Amino acid sequence: MILAKTDKELQDALHVRKVVFVGEQNVPMEEEIDEFENTSDHFVLYDEDEPVGAGRFRVKEGQGKVERICVLSTTRGKGAGKRIMNFIEEHARSKEVPALILNAQTHAIPFYENLGYSITSDEFLDAGIPHKSMKKILK
Repeated sequence: MILAKTDKELQDALHVRKVVFVGEQNVPMEEEIDEFENTSDHFVLYDEDEPVGAGRFRVKEGQGKVERICVLSTTRGKGAGKRIMNFIEEHARSKEVPALILNAQTHAIPFYENLGYSITSDEFLDAGIPHKSMKKILK
């Protein structure tokens, strides 16, 4: 698990996101790649040399915003998502943000609840997919 620092590492993160969100979930490319790419911190999880997971972090209104968490289907169910989230949380702590916020696809809410997140919104659609906002206070 790394914070992407090179163009290749960023491309590896984008590759995983494209496979999962654009390929599997039919999110339009113009919605997946947005105006926050250049101002966000990107993370990549590797299995040996192959990128298998990704995520993004940025500061929004004084809080850490966790976005674009994804794991390739061949790697799901093996703790990869938790590794990504724990790594991003440590990164967020280094930025001294008081809380993390995210928009979770509704099927993933139990995953985030197990990591200490609480629902903070009603259900809404993002890219045609049901979501709820969630928040975790960092101590």
